[in-house]
Amino acid sequence: RLRAGRYSYQYAEAIPVEQLVEHVCNYKQAYTQYGGLRPFGVAFLFAGYDPHHGFQLYQSDPSGNYSGWKATAIGANNQAGKSLLKTEYGAKPKSDEGGDGDEEMKTDDDDAEEEIRVPDVAEALRLAVKVLSKTMDGTIPSPEKMELFTMTLDESGKECVQRTLTVEESKKVVEEVEAETAAAGDA
Repeated sequence: RLRAGRYSYQYAEAIPVEQLVEHVCNYKQAYTQYGGLRPFGVAFLFAGYDPHHGFQLYQSDPSGNYSGWKATAIGANNQAGKSLLKTEYGAKPKSDEGGDGDEEMKTDDDDAEEEIRVPDVAEALRLAVKVLSKTMDGTIPSPEKMELFTMTLDESGKECVQRTLTVEESKKVVEEVEAETAAAGDA
């Protein structure tokens, strides 16, 4: 908070997300380098928005290293979550795939990296519930065990709005995911 406040006072604008992440990670790394310890011992996910680079997600580890992501998971069973994100994040919705299920043959020209489609808020919430369901200790997801959060721009497109979903809203998302999973299991 102190670094962000000083930046705001000095430059009359909010600190860019990556600069704030770098500052926090440098602080964590200094303890690793000079003391040989990792007193913080935690990984963080930083999500933010700035007008220059838009929405951003960064992950830091206990040593102070950080990296930017489109989507990621940390904590217990994070590999299962990352695996699910690799297959589902940015995937075309089933209605867009169309056709009769035939896959196109890839050519050498197709090696160029495809642009990843950014999911809308509802799709992102459903994907978050899927990841949490796959990585949580319990077998049955429930809205009481997870807290869902959204970060969007207001109608004017200038202010970042952060909102935590209520238990009722979370329950609706969990039910949608369960229905989708059940339908996929029947197919």
